[in-house]
Amino acid sequence: GASKQDVREKVWDYLEASGLAAFPRPVHRRIPNFQGSHQACCSIKELDVFNRAREIKVDPDKPLEGVRLAALQARKTLLVPTPRLRTGLFNKIVPPSGATKEILRICATSQGVKEYSVPVGLDGKARVDLVVVGSVAVSEKGWRIGKGEGYADMEYAMMVSMGAVQEDTPVITIVHDCQVVDIAEELLDDHDLTVDYILTPTRTVKTNCKRPKPQGIIWHKVSYEMLEKIPILKSLRYREKQTGKDVTLQDEHSDLANTNTPAALNEKAMAENTRPQAAMGSAQVGQHYVESDSLSPRLGGSGMITTVYVGNIPPSVRVSELKCALREFRATPLRLNWQGAQYRAFLDYKDKATAESAVSSLKGLSLGGNTLRVELAKNQRNKGQAWIKNLPLGSCVQPHVAR
Repeated sequence: GASKQDVREKVWDYLEASGLAAFPRPVHRRIPNFQGSHQACCSIKELDVFNRAREIKVDPDKPLEGVRLAALQARKTLLVPTPRLRTGLFNKIVPPSGATKEILRICATSQGVKEYSVPVGLDGKARVDLVVVGSVAVSEKGWRIGKGEGYADMEYAMMVSMGAVQEDTPVITIVHDCQVVDIAEELLDDHDLTVDYILTPTRTVKTNCKRPKPQGIIWHKVSYEMLEKIPILKSLRYREKQTGKDVTLQDEHSDLANTNTPAALNEKAMAENTRPQAAMGSAQVGQHYVESDSLSPRLGGSGMITTVYVGNIPPSVRVSELKCALREFRATPLRLNWQGAQYRAFLDYKDKATAESAVSSLKGLSLGGNTLRVELAKNQRNKGQAWIKNLPLGSCVQPHVAR
């Protein structure tokens, strides 16, 4: 009758009480580090799946440091998920040219991940040959329990959605022998990641696990709260929605009940404004297109308007696609200034806080194969922008607006 949390607490308590726990302490609420973790990590070099792999994804947990080092020493491409997926999905570790053993060791640490990495977005075309995850507990059948936040499961599901892993991509976990325990199958859910190999300080276990791994993101188990915490998840949801997949969220029914809130009315007004402008949605790239929200007629009067710059827009993307994404990401502006010839757009929001929230929401947004550059505009309300923003809805003009 033990729950997943019961299993976690038992493992954490035992590691601490037996003197097996290692820095960082306490190990509770973490993927626990343990005495002998480096020895367990080194045994990965004996596995064919490691030696054949060219691109390896390894979680940033402390007990996996030895695997990250082994991957770098073997000149493999090393991908490490960003902490809690706040700023994207992966960082690719890029050691400096001619890196010494000591530099490689630093690159394998959490500090090295910060100093020697470059971000890999949804358009990075990652092709992961091997996945290494941390665990709090695991069974010899390959059933895994993490620390309870679900990030390893979500990372794998996101990689499936990106096409970065295949059904036969092997998954390895590194644990102490005491973390290999019996786990009741009824504790597992269909979003839980299973493992194919377990490495401990004393042995290597091939699980021959037959339970299917996650086949992608299970959207009806994703909440709006999780969507807000993981910006790249929004981009994946938008992509999958464009392909016709059902991306209804766990709590979407409650959102439908709030269709009369100001935010919902704002989005509705923007949607209604766009319908008669369908021809504008496929306007030629050389045109500038300005659209305002009818709920905000006093746009220029308050002096509080804050503008967001959106750059790196591919020539193939139309203004209608950007507007659709803005509504989807709950970042509908008061006014949109589309400048296709310069591959950019400017979005007006009622104040700085709303603009910063939009920047956060749109972080990682990909359209037409490009990850867009989204940030607060450097020059707020300059003269060139001011007179364009006061044009009637739907006007097309040809000015140059300095940023």
